[in-house]
Amino acid sequence: MTDMEGSQGGAEGLSLPRVVIEELRERARRAGSTVEEYVLDLLTRGEDPQEAWRRYLEGAVELLERAEAELKGGELRQASEKIWGAGALAIKAHALAKKGLRLESHADLWTYKNEVAEELGSWVRTAFKLAGSMHKNCHENLATREDVEDVLGEVRRLVDVVAGALGEGFRVSGESVGGQTLGSDIS
Repeated sequence: MTDMEGSQGGAEGLSLPRVVIEELRERARRAGSTVEEYVLDLLTRGEDPQEAWRRYLEGAVELLERAEAELKGGELRQASEKIWGAGALAIKAHALAKKGLRLESHADLWTYKNEVAEELGSWVRTAFKLAGSMHKNCHENLATREDVEDVLGEVRRLVDVVAGALGEGFRVSGESVGGQTLGSDIS
């Protein structure tokens, strides 16, 4: 049995057989997603899209918090993976909430982000492309700390604005909306 690496929140101490973890990682890799994104896709598959999108958005917020912690610890690859996952989950949340659409592939994400950009502004395309660069960085480790910090800020904005567009009562930039504040600035 092995602990899930980087587990935080309510899943602390979750132990799974190594073969399960390796299989999850491999399936997530083949799907082009993070393990967290892959598991959320599995867990929400049978749910009503009007309920499931909130789980994607909550997952995006938690991944941003974890990315911040990884960045503070100097783990740029891990931070990059979580930033990419947060961006992807925000786009998936929008698709589910607005259209009941489940995005199953990278191609689906890249296509649908244009619809989000039409609604929220062309900056969404740039933020998503930057998040995509973090997906590449988690494999190639090319980005500097400053690069990762910059993209974290852009993806945080993406999650913030998508949350606002979907009527969620929180912000991840440290600004309170609806009485709940999540996230903070990197120091």
